[in-house]
Amino acid sequence: MSASIFGQSHVLPRALAIAILLALGLGLGGCTSMNDEMTSAFADPAKYALYDCKQLEAERKKLAGRSAELQGLMEKAQTGVGGPVVAEMAYGNDYLLVRGQAKNAEEAWRQSKCRETPVAVPAVNDKSGRPVMRSGNAVY
Repeated sequence: MSASIFGQSHVLPRALAIAILLALGLGLGGCTSMNDEMTSAFADPAKYALYDCKQLEAERKKLAGRSAELQGLMEKAQTGVGGPVVAEMAYGNDYLLVRGQAKNAEEAWRQSKCRETPVAVPAVNDKSGRPVMRSGNAVY
């Protein structure tokens, strides 16, 4: 009889821990969907004040990549045990910081009236070294 009681005593704390993690997950699950006013509280609004358009363009690309990376990590973490809690604890603060920085960089971009740098198409030469005429994606 003591073996069955002993076996159940391990099950109860584990079930309680899982229930607590699920409750925390439901409570914290919406934290990363905070509005933009909340995310900007985590980032320095003056950080990009002295950036020129070229620096802002690079920073915006970097922040977009980091944001996508963190979203992917959070989605992956949510598939495990206690997913939303783990995702929020591990990546939530970084994600909020990156979103705030991206918002501030975007605002500086608009205020500076910056424009995207056009992507340069590399020159194509024939075997003799003369330029080849291009039209769209076709090479003549």
